[in-house]
Amino acid sequence: MGRERSMTKSRIRTTILALVASLLIGMVLSACSKRNDSSPPVGNASEVTLKFYFGGVKKAATDEVWAKVSQHLKSKGLNVKFSINFIPIEDFKQKMLEMAAAGDQWDMNFDADWLSYKQMVSRGSYMSLNDLLPKYAPDLYRKYQEQKTLSAATMNGQIVGLPWTIKMNERPFVGWRSDLAEKAGIYREPDSIKTVQDLDVLLHELKKAYPNEKLSRTPPLSLYLVRDEWVDLQFHGLGFYMNDPGVKIKAIEQQPFYLESALMSKKWNDDKILNRDATIDTENGADQWRNGKTLFTITSHEWANANPGFVDPSYRQQMSLIYPDKRYVNRSPLANVLAINRNSIHADLVLRFLDMMETDRELYDLVQYGIEGKTYELNGEAAEYPEGMQFNTSNYMEWESQWAFWKPQFMRPTPSYPGDFWVKEAEFASLPINVSSAVDGLFISDETIKSEVTARDGLFGEVGKRIEYGKTTNVAQEVANYVERQKAIGLDKVISAVQKQVDEYMASRN
Repeated sequence: MGRERSMTKSRIRTTILALVASLLIGMVLSACSKRNDSSPPVGNASEVTLKFYFGGVKKAATDEVWAKVSQHLKSKGLNVKFSINFIPIEDFKQKMLEMAAAGDQWDMNFDADWLSYKQMVSRGSYMSLNDLLPKYAPDLYRKYQEQKTLSAATMNGQIVGLPWTIKMNERPFVGWRSDLAEKAGIYREPDSIKTVQDLDVLLHELKKAYPNEKLSRTPPLSLYLVRDEWVDLQFHGLGFYMNDPGVKIKAIEQQPFYLESALMSKKWNDDKILNRDATIDTENGADQWRNGKTLFTITSHEWANANPGFVDPSYRQQMSLIYPDKRYVNRSPLANVLAINRNSIHADLVLRFLDMMETDRELYDLVQYGIEGKTYELNGEAAEYPEGMQFNTSNYMEWESQWAFWKPQFMRPTPSYPGDFWVKEAEFASLPINVSSAVDGLFISDETIKSEVTARDGLFGEVGKRIEYGKTTNVAQEVANYVERQKAIGLDKVISAVQKQVDEYMASRN
């Protein structure tokens, strides 16, 4: 009996030791496995608030929608909530530069090459994502590799932005309120307005018919750029001619078309084609057009074909492609960008959120369209406004800055964009007249010319803007004086610094 009890105790001890050993081995193997697994963890333990900045006006249901986005992400293991902030587009560039200079901390923001992106990058305001992007956003990184668009967002070997994935072209279309034109007996054949001179005749007819209406706040300079195939560097009024293989950088005010445009602007100003308040009007131009506050607009292929969202269903527009035989550069991958602030401590979480946007249709619908039944309704595959809402009264859908989140694989037809809209947009951008810029992806640093470009911009605000809007007396003399004054405050140094960077960039691509 005692011997059996002793043997039983021995067996129990042996069994326990075996179990303990097995557990220890399992723990060691598990630890080794974790150390060897380079993939990011599925979730984060404590809740983190991600602070985002977008350009535009914050719509009424924004916070409610992003609370739903947070809930969805938490269900997938990403424990984040959001602080969503908007800056009006007209103030966005200056505000972002000020925030960055002050060392403010936020996580991600919208930007664009037509806003503050290039200056923010040249000043080191955005985080390098070389290591973080493939680790925390592998699906998004794979898409960029397929599209070969990351090079446009790379400066000195560092990935400093997340470009959108849409192909399009913004060459100018001129548009007018055809319902009012026809009411006054003014008719034009489709696509018959092809030159500035054609347009000048039409605008004077409209002004004669509607002398008390605001006609336009847009001077003609952008149309002359198309005619002469001028590529605007979007850097303090510098550019080059598309047919120049040497890509020689020049100042816009010294070009013959600048004087031509100034002469036409004076004519438009004197004849009240241009609104009296054109130089100080900061209201969103698209809002003015859809609200019927202006009779003429200069827009793009996108809005020549999309539904403009007129507040009155009786409003109609007619559009015409200006200088259809001239080449024009396609929109850069940097036309709409998401960027991570260099001071962010949650870049990994931002990237994991963006990576999920690449594969999660439910998340995409939440971010783009909002809450079904509250901010949009589904009609088959199409996202439509809830009853009683339209573009200018939407409580979320069609929010500004959403463009940087667009994913062709998930985009739904909307009241603005029908089902095959983006296919046709890409087809238009692929026409022979629409080409890639020779300097697409070039970042121009102003580090050595900060005082000179500041002075140049100041003189433009003081003199150049008045010239471009026709508020002049002797056009030729005032343009000539403006040219000389720009030279006197350091233009040669600015051009030399920019030319050097352009030459280095072109050499690196050969």
